Amino acid sequence: MDRIIGIGNALVDVLVRLDNDAELEHLGLPKGGMQLIDDERQIKLSEQVMKLQPTRATGGSAGNAMLALANLGTEPGFIGRIAEDEMGRFFRENCRETGIDARLIVGEGHSGVANTFITPDAERTFATYLGVAAGLGEEDIKSELFEGYQLLHIEGYLVQNHDLILRVCRLAKEQGMTTSIDLASYNVVRENLSFFRDLVAEYIDIVFANEEESTAFTDGKEPEEALSEIAGMTKVAVVKLGKRGASAMCNGERAFVAGKSQGVVDTTAAGDFFAGGFLYAYTHGVSLEQCLRMGALLSQNVIQVVGTRLPESQWIGIRAEANKIIHNA
Repeated sequence: MDRIIGIGNALVDVLVRLDNDAELEHLGLPKGGMQLIDDERQIKLSEQVMKLQPTRATGGSAGNAMLALANLGTEPGFIGRIAEDEMGRFFRENCRETGIDARLIVGEGHSGVANTFITPDAERTFATYLGVAAGLGEEDIKSELFEGYQLLHIEGYLVQNHDLILRVCRLAKEQGMTTSIDLASYNVVRENLSFFRDLVAEYIDIVFANEEESTAFTDGKEPEEALSEIAGMTKVAVVKLGKRGASAMCNGERAFVAGKSQGVVDTTAAGDFFAGGFLYAYTHGVSLEQCLRMGALLSQNVIQVVGTRLPESQWIGIRAEANKIIHNA
């Protein structure tokens, strides 16, 4: 089984459950949106957040996928940038405790924070402070960071730094690694479309996209058409369809897994856990359908809790079900 390492923004998720939408208005945040905030706004917001009994966890898209893999019993790695501050120390220690090999670059300043506000309808609103995470540069990426791993999972947000992502992909390919990418956000895809398409065609083996991202990537195509187009550019294409499930395509073969109707508490990391589960199955050499079932298993479990901290009792059940999926039992 190939070992997997992720690269992305090293963020600490600070999660707050709100009683109503009015509290979002008081915080000056548009419901369902994602705002990037600066140092001054982060200082003020953190003072308000501390009064709301927040919980913390390691975050970031690739970081969440690696967390899922660690809890499945693998030994994933993670590459990102932190500062030597309270949040940075929390990130490093939490990686150690959960079994993630954190290969972190330390920078001057403050570590990144994803302030996440969850309303009673399970919708999330983000105020994201990237801090030093955004300073990860091509000069930080050395070939030894990938040693011991055979599959590299890339967070799509990094594509905004073209030099960085090209350095990452070229080094990975030089070392014979399989590469996967999560498209991350439809607006990031839209703003970097030509570069994104060239990157996928030349360097990427597995592409994960949700409906909006797949449409943006294919300049307006509906998800099933988009799946076919993406699959024509890479080895494996996956389009997540929310409550309806997910589709995948590889070498002309299509597979689909239906979604399940169940109570949603918080959709934080649903797509990231899906990617982690899919890659877990993929490295076991199983069918496309089994990979989708594995992704769905993890995403359906993480939406039942606030954030990404599932109790061990839940993970025991997930690992048992994963074993059945992998061995087609």
